[in-house]
Amino acid sequence: MRDDRPIIALDFPDKASVDNFLTQFPKKEKLFVKIGMELFYRCGPDLIKEMTARGYDVFLDLKCHDIPHTVEAAMKSISKLNVTLTTIHASGGLQMMKAAKSGLVQSSANTKILAITQLTSTSEEMLHQEQLVKASMEQSVENYAKLAAQAGLDGVVCSAFEAHQIKEVTGLDFLTVTPGIRLENDAYDDQKRVVSPGQAAQCGASMIVVGRSITQAKDPYQTYRDIKKSWKEGI
Repeated sequence: MRDDRPIIALDFPDKASVDNFLTQFPKKEKLFVKIGMELFYRCGPDLIKEMTARGYDVFLDLKCHDIPHTVEAAMKSISKLNVTLTTIHASGGLQMMKAAKSGLVQSSANTKILAITQLTSTSEEMLHQEQLVKASMEQSVENYAKLAAQAGLDGVVCSAFEAHQIKEVTGLDFLTVTPGIRLENDAYDDQKRVVSPGQAAQCGASMIVVGRSITQAKDPYQTYRDIKKSWKEGI
């Protein structure tokens, strides 16, 4: 599964900011948007219902991480929101990931679950010195991806650098959704492992998530179109 639409990260503090941003896009443009913790905790499920009512696909990125029973219950609740994608942390372990999948299966939801491998804000140095992980970044991500596949999840969130490697050990249908996308002159901000839309395509990513490059652009819609073209054509 490869989606030619860049997923727009709606990293705004409130609904008014979201509404103001979306007015810059034609109503006919069926967007794929990401709603993360900041916005969901502020606006709740009503915002998701509004986005799906517009015909948008929604990536609900809450990165659930808890004991298996709690995560399973959370997935049952998320299933009622009709989102396209949602996330859990692979570091919660195999049983937690299986429980998450079970929560959605019991609800007969079409939502796909992605496991967070290593955040794109995590560097190799942080992995070793702060997480005390002896494995390399590539080994850590590959291990999490294989566990996610074993648990029956639909894919992972990873950097584009790891996308091809992950598909080799899981399968071509296993989703690799990649944040950390920046244009040539953009600031990296808190991201460490960054690529352009075209580079992500060349790396074999299934989907890309783009935030500030679009949301802070002078002309968000035109920037979105440019990124979409670059991503689609791999340039």
